[in-house]
Amino acid sequence: MQGGLADIWKKNVLEDLEAGSLEYKTVREILADLKKKFRGGDDKMMKVAELKRIEQRNRTMKEFIQKFRRVARNSRYKERSLVISKQSC
Repeated sequence: MQGGLADIWKKNVLEDLEAGSLEYKTVREILADLKKKFRGGDDKMMKVAELKRIEQRNRTMKEFIQKFRRVARNSRYKERSLVISKQSC
């Protein structure tokens, strides 16, 4: 895990584990905590991050556009910001 909130969360968890104030008994507990902290958080930010990573790759243009529209829905971007660049295609 790297970057921003993930780094902060990781540092806090490691400190709590070392101090003995936090304990995970199973990997399932760790994953549940991760999901709680990051998955349900800010859906718009997740969509924005996915928009920044999306590429056409081996998809047809129709498939790519449908994927782009699905990801763009509920993002914070509007109108001109959602224009697909040639670099993405």
